[in-house]
Amino acid sequence: MSNVKSFDEAIQLLRNAVKYSTIENQKHIDLSLVNAGERLEYQKALMVVQSAVSRGEFSQAEVNEKLGII
Repeated sequence: MSNVKSFDEAIQLLRNAVKYSTIENQKHIDLSLVNAGERLEYQKALMVVQSAVSRGEFSQAEVNEKLGII
């Protein structure tokens, strides 16, 4: 299990959980793609990313772009 220490590490980890939605040409983060033993690490990565958005360091649109969602 990795240990997320930075925003960039969190983004890299979360990119593994991005998948296409049932809605055409849309993607989202799906933690069901992650093994149960690693899920807590992905949840921590989500908190790192969302905290950066809350602090105004990145916009949600920038995060979505970095994740490959848009």
